[in-house]
Amino acid sequence: MRGDSEREILKVSAFLSTIVVFLIAGFVLWQGLPILRREGLFSFILGREWVPSKGRFGVYPMIIGSIFVTFGALLFGVPLGVACAIFLAEVAPEWMVRLFKPTIQLLAGIPSVVYGFFGLTAVVPMIRMYLGGTGFSALAGSIILAIMILPTIINISEDAMRAVPKEYKEGSLALGATEWETTIKVVLPAARSGIAASIILGMGRAIGETMAVLMVTGNTPHLPQVERNISPFLKVFWLFLEPVRTLTGNVVLEMSYATGDHQSALFATGIVLFIMIIILNVLANMAFNRR
Repeated sequence: MRGDSEREILKVSAFLSTIVVFLIAGFVLWQGLPILRREGLFSFILGREWVPSKGRFGVYPMIIGSIFVTFGALLFGVPLGVACAIFLAEVAPEWMVRLFKPTIQLLAGIPSVVYGFFGLTAVVPMIRMYLGGTGFSALAGSIILAIMILPTIINISEDAMRAVPKEYKEGSLALGATEWETTIKVVLPAARSGIAASIILGMGRAIGETMAVLMVTGNTPHLPQVERNISPFLKVFWLFLEPVRTLTGNVVLEMSYATGDHQSALFATGIVLFIMIIILNVLANMAFNRR
């Protein structure tokens, strides 16, 4: 009897959680549809001008800004996070794991505005001093987000590596492989689905972050451009030194005073962001369910 009541409570909780998600999605869609009907979805997504005072609503610069900051964060965060997970799961003694894990988990509990203050007072001046420009750039946002996604990547990757059966490792060592070869050629491939899931979830955290990114990226609603005649690799690097605005930053900056079509366009920006997050969650579930 008690078990039936507990199951009913869990069922109601799951149902309410699902309803809340659909209500939020429906409200954002309802508010954003007017501007999408008027401008057209592709015109809204591919438009390169965001000038609300003139009725121009194109979120392409913000999409590019979000992609720059997110993939920059993955570029810094994934190697460091996976390396730390390997260290905790395969190398570190137990006492060291007990020391480091709470510290890493503490990173997830630090408010994003604190990360933003750190970026504002340390990362931005450092970029300005050593690389030039104002310091407010996609690179600054990438560095801050890389630190913020580390707990997600480290914890899930470590759990995936610890879930690899010991027989795999013992068989590799028995065949003459070193511990390092066993880790790289046996443990990592066996845990790749969990590692991939951690990366995708970290990407979702990065693309949805607002306050820390808002404080260090410069927030200009224009495509980053480099006029110099240099190689493509160097051009990409210099593009990271340009100020950008993300989708989340665009909503936060302008929602307080937006009205009419402007407000509808900001809700439509939320729709674009919502779709991107859904795609990432689907990819994460696929990675979790893979053998």
